[in-house]
Amino acid sequence: MGLRSYCIVRTVVLCYKEAMRIYDIILKKRCGGHHTYEEIKEIVHGYAEKRVPDYQVSAWLMACFLNGLDDEETFHLTKAMLSSGKRIDLGFLHGRKVDKHSTGGVGDKISLILAPAAAACGLYVPMMSGRGLGFTGGTLDKLESIPGFDVNLSDERFFEVLEEAGYAMIGQSEDIAPADKLLYALRDVTATVESIPLITSSILSKKLAEGAEAVVMDVKFGTGAFMKSKEDARALASSLVGVAKRMDSTVICVLTSMDQPLGRAVGNALEVEESIAALQGKGEPDIVELTAVLGGHMLHAAEKTRSLEEGKERILETLSDGTAYERFLRSVALQGGDVGCVTDPKKLPRASHEKKVLSDSGGIVCGIRTEEIGTASVFIGAGRFKKEDRIDPAAGIVVQKKIQDRVKKGETLAVIHYNDSKWLSEAEERIRTAYTIGTGKKGEFRLVHETIQ
Repeated sequence: MGLRSYCIVRTVVLCYKEAMRIYDIILKKRCGGHHTYEEIKEIVHGYAEKRVPDYQVSAWLMACFLNGLDDEETFHLTKAMLSSGKRIDLGFLHGRKVDKHSTGGVGDKISLILAPAAAACGLYVPMMSGRGLGFTGGTLDKLESIPGFDVNLSDERFFEVLEEAGYAMIGQSEDIAPADKLLYALRDVTATVESIPLITSSILSKKLAEGAEAVVMDVKFGTGAFMKSKEDARALASSLVGVAKRMDSTVICVLTSMDQPLGRAVGNALEVEESIAALQGKGEPDIVELTAVLGGHMLHAAEKTRSLEEGKERILETLSDGTAYERFLRSVALQGGDVGCVTDPKKLPRASHEKKVLSDSGGIVCGIRTEEIGTASVFIGAGRFKKEDRIDPAAGIVVQKKIQDRVKKGETLAVIHYNDSKWLSEAEERIRTAYTIGTGKKGEFRLVHETIQ
């Protein structure tokens, strides 16, 4: 009998003969065994209840990362994380509740535009969002660049805003999937983030707890996404859809490219300003396209339209006729934000300095390493290297050249907006080297690739 077989047999015998021990659960997965729901629940709930120390959970996470979790185990993990806290009941709202989630990108401000647009079409959108981490921005950080905007609402206030505005955007509360919050923090420092089963359970446990009947997910891939290849993004999407079906929920995944920033603004107040322009019918083409696609899926999933195309048209109407903008104004007021900063975006936080990043050569932009743009924004204060870091809401980058654009030597690639110049040269160099400029045919870029449901 080999060591692997011995480990599995010994674990099974131990778990059968005596009370379940965390040691045995770790050993079972280390040796490639299959977890039962009871085993996963024991370690997940034990950690949330402070009965299991983080060093044991770290070992278990690494075992899961290296040996994987199959579809059934991923379902068990999602269920255990979901049941570690409360589930919000939105049954008092007489209408369809549909949310949207993004796996994170550079310049991704779609939620700020899509939520009010969907609400203007008659949906309720209960949106629990996150903060920026690494090179990706966070919706909560963007919203908080509007002075006074409160993302930490009580349940009662969350319900009131949702009912009155049609949507509310808040952070994850302490009692919504608390195990996920703890496990994510541990994954972040134990090099176990990039695991499809762990990502799936993390996303779904939060989204299913917030009361949505369906969720449309923007699963990103490319140089500015956590999933670098379309194949990995497709695998994550399939996992999300499959586990959601086991949970009797509806998830629709749209695969989109992050091989260049979304829109032109990267940074919190700058992205809010760009979002306001889109809500007023003056959005960048890629922002408008993705908002329409994701919104179309939301409306179709809620049976508000007969087709995706009809849903897209309705979303576009809200951007052109001002109804989405009106919803945004209403939401900002209800969540304590300064509406004057929306009606006059020049009142949003502004950086005291600007720096143009000039091209070293001429030609056509063939590619952009988008992660470098996102990292450059972190260096000037628009993001965090550590969760404890403070964000400068005014800092950011405005991209002037994108894929397929012609550029002359000495022409501006991007403009850095900054207050602190400590790492300015590092940010400037990262932006410049992020661009691939060639002399051949124009580079190609496609934003929306496929849908998995």
